[in-house]
Amino acid sequence: MNEEVDVLLSNPYLETLAFFSIAILALVVFLAIFEFVTKYNDWAEIKKGNVSVAMATGGKIFGICNIFRFAILNNDTVLHSIIWASFGFVLLLVAYFIFEFLTPVFKIDEEIQKDNKAVGLLSMIISISISYVVGASVT
Repeated sequence: MNEEVDVLLSNPYLETLAFFSIAILALVVFLAIFEFVTKYNDWAEIKKGNVSVAMATGGKIFGICNIFRFAILNNDTVLHSIIWASFGFVLLLVAYFIFEFLTPVFKIDEEIQKDNKAVGLLSMIISISISYVVGASVT
């Protein structure tokens, strides 16, 4: 069976489709995990027009996809890419908790839910920046 999969993935179109499909599925799963750890409902807040939540969520989406980008570029197999991207996601999640811990003056989630655009922007920039640091270390 491995040989058949290898033959299929030797076609660049099928390989791209495989990476795309896995990345989309992982993005949905990883966003659901982020949704679980935040104190607000991302999509309900975005539907209400909360720009801060949209910026924070957009940063998470960019960060997750950017880590996948590096994982795909630096690995030969789909499985290794998934493993590295998952590890990168865990690091992105850890960065989220560190960000929350390092701001004891106010709660990040509460400020984002209140549509504090400065905090939403900072959250977005942190997610994007960390994704580049993590991506650079993906092997």
